[in-house]
Amino acid sequence: MKTLPADRLNLREYIRPGDHIVMSEAAGEPQTLADLLIEQRAELGHPQLFFGIGASTRFKPEHADALRFSGTGAAMTYRPLIKAGVMTVVSQHFSDLPRLFRSGQLRCDVVMIQLSAPNERGEHSFGLSCDYLRAAMSQARLVIAEINDQLPQTPCAQPVLPHEIDIAIQTSRPPIEWPAATIGDLEQRIARQVAELIPDRATLQMGLGAMPEALCTQLLNHRDLGIHSGMLGDGYVDLMEHGVVTNAYKEVDVGVSVTGVLIGTRKLYQHVHQQPTLRLLDADVTHGAASLSRFKRFHSVNSALEVDLTGQVNAEAIGRDFLGTIGGQVDYVRAASLSEDGRSIIALPSTARQSSRIVSRLSGPVTTARSDVDVIVTEHGSAHLRGLSGRDRAKALIQIAAPEHREALTQQAQEAGLL
Repeated sequence: MKTLPADRLNLREYIRPGDHIVMSEAAGEPQTLADLLIEQRAELGHPQLFFGIGASTRFKPEHADALRFSGTGAAMTYRPLIKAGVMTVVSQHFSDLPRLFRSGQLRCDVVMIQLSAPNERGEHSFGLSCDYLRAAMSQARLVIAEINDQLPQTPCAQPVLPHEIDIAIQTSRPPIEWPAATIGDLEQRIARQVAELIPDRATLQMGLGAMPEALCTQLLNHRDLGIHSGMLGDGYVDLMEHGVVTNAYKEVDVGVSVTGVLIGTRKLYQHVHQQPTLRLLDADVTHGAASLSRFKRFHSVNSALEVDLTGQVNAEAIGRDFLGTIGGQVDYVRAASLSEDGRSIIALPSTARQSSRIVSRLSGPVTTARSDVDVIVTEHGSAHLRGLSGRDRAKALIQIAAPEHREALTQQAQEAGLL
């Protein structure tokens, strides 16, 4: 490992024209390396950056003058890049990404990662983002690390050793924070419906945003929940501090919460530092079928932009406006549906800007097929779709739509031959 001062790192000496660079995502973004990449971009020969979840606003459409962008579509703060047409989206299940990197179908020449300061054994942790980084590192010509002494040290299956790092810079800066979502009465009403579907001792997966944060408040009277999730936010801390999450009844990783990404505020980052009841693991484990199939009471909670009257779920785009991603939704929906006493839940408000989100026809792509969908929840109730005929599905979904839209949906269903 060669260590350089950040202000003496000349990326042109290491990055070749056309290189594909994979950068750790979300709060794991190596901020100083990202800044250097932007500052020195004109000298680098148009490298292509691969992103996961966006949590900072440093990369802008004007940087496409010398950088190319691609990613999973988990847009968040990268939405302006997609909207400007300078970022291509790789439409894959999240569980596929490690395999695609290892096979070379997703190219990786350089990995830029943020790592914690070393522990007493000289090992670095991934801190706040692990997911597909190990797979990308296995194919990379070069690994450049930003070693940040303010990054939490989180337990992981395979810490990074000094000999795996080619170039390192030392920094000391707070990790990117994702502000707590505003939780209103609507989110609490939906979360209350969802919480009623989750039994004690279930193993739970949930995402990020107002809905999962509201769900955490509604689960405070549950007992002995387990966590196996792609990402965790501030609400997880409340579940731990109230004794709701014990992981005592998980079939694997007993006593340990498992995730691939941590993103929230200082509250979360302080909690997870050297936390023995947490483990940051690769996407093969957090999202992989072989891992998920071992849970008997696996419950997944995910969101959607809209659901049509057959049960098809769009979690990606409204027209040309890209708002979400495939991500791990299908991985988790299928795992929960196949789990012995599991349940897959898609939760969403019944309306957005006074338009129904239960629709006769999707305005964007199908993320989750109707054959995979289990339960749809809005503030008006739950529609249990598994095993229902097309006619009964349409009826059940209309019943959880906003009352002012039910008549129009019924007419549209009749015109489409669904009723």
